[in-house]
Amino acid sequence: MRRASELELALGERPDGMTLQRWLCAELRTAILAGRIAPGTRLPSTRDIARQQGISRGTALAAYEQLIAEGYLNGTTGSGTTVAPALPVALLAGDSVADVRRASLRLSRQGRLLADSPFAAREGATSARPFSPNQPDLRAFPRDVWHRLCSRQSRSTRPDDMGYADPAGDPLLRRAIAEHLRFAQRIACTADNVMILASAQQALDLCARLLLDAGDSALVEDPGYPGAARIFALTGAEVLGLPVDAGGMRTEALPPGRLAYVTAAHQSPLGGTLPVDRRLALLAWADAQDAVIIEDDYDGEYRFDSAPLPAMKSLDRNGRVIYLGTFSKLLFPALRLAYVVVPDGLAEAFAAAISLTCRHQPMFQQAVLAAFIADGHFARHLRQMRQLYGERAACFARECHSQLAGLLRIEPITTGLDATALLPAGSDDRAVAATLEQCGIAARPVSFYRLQRTAPPGLVMGFSSFGEEAIRRGVAAMLPALETLME
Repeated sequence: MRRASELELALGERPDGMTLQRWLCAELRTAILAGRIAPGTRLPSTRDIARQQGISRGTALAAYEQLIAEGYLNGTTGSGTTVAPALPVALLAGDSVADVRRASLRLSRQGRLLADSPFAAREGATSARPFSPNQPDLRAFPRDVWHRLCSRQSRSTRPDDMGYADPAGDPLLRRAIAEHLRFAQRIACTADNVMILASAQQALDLCARLLLDAGDSALVEDPGYPGAARIFALTGAEVLGLPVDAGGMRTEALPPGRLAYVTAAHQSPLGGTLPVDRRLALLAWADAQDAVIIEDDYDGEYRFDSAPLPAMKSLDRNGRVIYLGTFSKLLFPALRLAYVVVPDGLAEAFAAAISLTCRHQPMFQQAVLAAFIADGHFARHLRQMRQLYGERAACFARECHSQLAGLLRIEPITTGLDATALLPAGSDDRAVAATLEQCGIAARPVSFYRLQRTAPPGLVMGFSSFGEEAIRRGVAAMLPALETLME
């Protein structure tokens, strides 16, 4: 917090004929009543405010004394002058400040869609409760290693590193990501194909703006990730929801379109993995339609029953697939770093779009992450988390089977941070989620993900950030609520 002497008070011009003391009193009074100077704020000393405003200290002292007498300020010897912590109702209701008529501003069509975000404004408050979805175990992250790399990068930062940088991102980080993808996902790419962004959501936004025009068709999974459908709708595109089954998006009757969005490794929210024949069908569709496929691999590197499946991008021979990855699930969300792998023909356009919309992402975090990957910490962390999350997935499924049999059915957990729990047919999954919320259990209804089609009633529940004892207690806490609802 800044010291009081560092506060520069922006005051209005003094009207002709008004004394300096009256003007200073009126400006401070207005600022306090309008909330621009918060209760309890320590004001600059009379010497400092006199210097700032070009008036005598005696004038400043007289103004402060007047406002203390009126109850706006408190003055204590040795503690300075502060705004009164609670102003009398009479002062707040007085006519010292002219009434402000707040304009009712009209949102654009895009503005209305943006304001209807599917994401909670403050997700952090619920992330510690079982079974909040999409939450990596932040306690298991190697913070000491990260702090050491941050310190090393800070010490080595030169003036040349502090200017504007390549919009596509830190070359070392892009190279490290490309190398990791060649080994882990069999994606044939170079650093030139990798663009660093703040999030997968930003990548979707850029894809939509670069590839979709009003009236184009965008194919999405239904139920599926709502953050993609909302972004595509912003462009004026027609968003078409395709049905989903245990194998992900069904591809037997793909309609015409300009773009398709798919979570091939771990379908959100039902959890299936897109089989090879459907992947090939999507690629053939993209070739025939001169279309683009966006493959969002948000947590596919956490696969428990076998090695991670190769990405659909690895089957792409004609530059049709844009591959999205994020470090929010693999490392920690506050890092705000993700990447997109684009075909050669789109690399220049993506870099230019990044330079126009945000110039580039913060370079310090990118340099630290590049070192984290290059030094082997990233691969080691993935191996450890894959084992840890696999054990927790097994524990969650086991406890649900033993404690909640007949009340919900856990779909096979093969990948990721979350499990899908299907409820009996006819259940209202939103009502179930609301009841569990009252019991201190967080769960997201499957119907939250639906676009146009009816989704099977169920819950998306995160197991990855909770130890086995917390999982057992959380499942036990669900039992009475579910029994009451199913009566």
